[in-house]
Amino acid sequence: VQLQACGGGLVQDGGSLRLTCTISGNIGSINAMAWYRQAPGKQRELVAALTSLGATTYGDAVKGRFGISKDGTLNTVALQMADLKPEDTAVYYCVAVSLLGTSWSEDRDKRSDHWGQGTQVTVSS
Repeated sequence: VQLQACGGGLVQDGGSLRLTCTISGNIGSINAMAWYRQAPGKQRELVAALTSLGATTYGDAVKGRFGISKDGTLNTVALQMADLKPEDTAVYYCVAVSLLGTSWSEDRDKRSDHWGQGTQVTVSS
């Protein structure tokens, strides 16, 4: 599975950005996509997740400001980020997931996750 993420960049406090992630390859088992982020000196955290059934999950820090969506299938997933804050500054990673069930779970075996290369989002104050 290959993932290609794009759309990161520099934006001012309160601004918006849209990240997109396209997956290819042996994607038959992929039934969820997610965005994670990691800021310097901080632990990686879930930003948003989307299952093939359309269910969404958001990290507490971004609820109400970010939206994850798919263009029909999970082959292309977007993360629309609004009202960005300096604390949103991080490297954002797109992740393709094969869930055992149909519901998102952070307790899954993450060894089978497929990670993209990451894209930098910087929010200036």
